[in-house]
Amino acid sequence: MMIPPAELVALIAVFAATVSALTFSVPSKVGTGGYSYAPLEEAPVGISFEFFAFPSYFTNVTSTEQCLSNWKDLAGVWPPIRIGGTTQDRASYNASTSAYVVYTVASPSDAPSTLTFGPKFMRLANTYGGSVVLGLNRGKNHLSNTIDAAKAAVSEMSNLLAIELGNEPEYWKSDGQPIASGTWSPATDAASQNNWDTLVGNAVNRTNIIQAGNSNSLPPTWGAEELIATENSTVKQYIQSYAHHNYPGGTIQSLMTHSTTVSNIHRFDADIAAALRVGKPYVFGETNSVSGGGAAGVSPTFGAALWTMDYALRATYSNMSRTYFHHGTVGNCQYCFWGRYSMGAPYYGATAAVALLARASYLTALDTGKTNYAAYVTFDSAGTPLRVLLYNSDYYAGSGTRSSTPFTLTGLTMDSVKAKRLTAASALSRPDQGGNPSFGGQYFNNGTCTVGGTEMYETTAVSGGQATFMLKATEALLVYLQ
Repeated sequence: MMIPPAELVALIAVFAATVSALTFSVPSKVGTGGYSYAPLEEAPVGISFEFFAFPSYFTNVTSTEQCLSNWKDLAGVWPPIRIGGTTQDRASYNASTSAYVVYTVASPSDAPSTLTFGPKFMRLANTYGGSVVLGLNRGKNHLSNTIDAAKAAVSEMSNLLAIELGNEPEYWKSDGQPIASGTWSPATDAASQNNWDTLVGNAVNRTNIIQAGNSNSLPPTWGAEELIATENSTVKQYIQSYAHHNYPGGTIQSLMTHSTTVSNIHRFDADIAAALRVGKPYVFGETNSVSGGGAAGVSPTFGAALWTMDYALRATYSNMSRTYFHHGTVGNCQYCFWGRYSMGAPYYGATAAVALLARASYLTALDTGKTNYAAYVTFDSAGTPLRVLLYNSDYYAGSGTRSSTPFTLTGLTMDSVKAKRLTAASALSRPDQGGNPSFGGQYFNNGTCTVGGTEMYETTAVSGGQATFMLKATEALLVYLQ
């Protein structure tokens, strides 16, 4: 059947547009090419641990130290951690207890409704080689107890970066938290935060010590911009950073789609800008794929791993300083990167993001954010391109033909480049069901997080300053330029 000339021209135009959209010019230096560039912290990708579960992760879960150490080997510094969550507002400080935490639950998979913790909790946190954000209780409205805990944290923790005063305060009214017993709104919470920030900061004699905000509802309500507008200079001196929580949710396909991730991150643009205007970092203080510990059919999958990678990078590109991926109850946590027995597929995606950002000083995105295809570039301290990460978020569930898409990079100055591929059998692959992903041919052993397999690089020739890479649907590729 012959295609009418007009339709043929239209098809050619569509094909040309597709080719153009997947040709990315690598800037020769930071600040060139009309792109936006984000300065990078040493370790932008971090981990959040649910408050009551933190001691167990650090004393009973073998994988914890190794998984964090793997990232330290890439980046040269330990990733940042945050200790907090719903149970921080159920926790009371007891200076006389010799235990890390004290609580009772009906089942090991439950979170406690009330708990106490002591100085040993802080001393355990102080054994960690990276920075720590510590969440303390504001919901119970026991200011003196929280000040005692804050003083202990400052005394015991040389790695203390900031203290949070309360977790997700928008839910306190429905949760029956005493501080929200009267009128409770963003305005009354802001007044409470400002008062507590000042009193706690003054009590511990530290400025730049509070990680403020910590809400989960999408901005502008309960957001940093709204909170900052209520703060005076006295309060602001005690603020180290502003944090928000985020759990996008959705199906595997919607979650991992690049344009959906970009749209989700854009919801925080005004909050980020407000924090930067007052000279403070903005972070995702707690985040992951689906709230409540994750969704069984979504959060442990390779599709969620690719979302983790893309989400961390897009947040960083949008000038979020750090992203803390939450880890809940040990053994009852679908989105956790690791546990006592099985690895979680999302750790692979997070590791690919860490590998792109490692020892880099700047990040940019070359794509528009409006398609399924992404391209990120990092730069060294001299402003020279360091690595490129390419991402094909076309969805492949394991049946039928798996499509492939060419990505072309231009502006290259070397004769050839090497690359590591992040791949799995499908978006549904998960280690606990025998479907290990691989990154550069390697995998992470269940129960230990040690690296298995032989590291493999793909080599691609550069001709005329350009190179083309084939990415299957539901794959990513890390290209090394140095």
